[in-house]
Amino acid sequence: MPKINGNEIRPSNILEHQGGLWVAVKVDHVKPGKGGAFAQVEMKNIRTGTKLNERFRSADKVERVRLEQKDQQFLYESDGMLVFMDTDTYEQVEIPADILGERRPFLQDGMTVVVEYYDAEALSAQLPQKVTCTVTETEPVVKGQTAANSFKPAMLDNGVRVMIPPFVGEGEKIIVNTETMEYSERA
Repeated sequence: MPKINGNEIRPSNILEHQGGLWVAVKVDHVKPGKGGAFAQVEMKNIRTGTKLNERFRSADKVERVRLEQKDQQFLYESDGMLVFMDTDTYEQVEIPADILGERRPFLQDGMTVVVEYYDAEALSAQLPQKVTCTVTETEPVVKGQTAANSFKPAMLDNGVRVMIPPFVGEGEKIIVNTETMEYSERA
């Protein structure tokens, strides 16, 4: 694995530190009046979710971890485990459902997801950025309500509540951004 200097750490880098895998959440480069410059790094443990603040001087060497990314197709859910199929080898793997966190409702049958592996352990999964959903319930359209920034609450077919523009009604398909969990456009 490549070692990098402490001043080369960037947000979203995955580091091996104190025997665990950490993702750099926030990096501030500090140049104090006295002494040498250093990087103040806020890190989050990938497995446990605990946070840690560390200082790395430019002379410090840190192990940077490269994760292997694989496209995998979602098949079904069973006992809190998501079953995916590797699109290259057709091998099936089970991954805990909580790996997706609050984005879990946007996972649809047959959807291709990018799963990141460290050795043989799945660490994270990324859904496509935009997903098509159907509006199941919302308030009726109010005539004359055309303000550019007015939104109304809506319930989607997957049980997620989002704010949508007033011109979108029940039964319509919309595209939702899975990163921000907000309405993007009509489908």
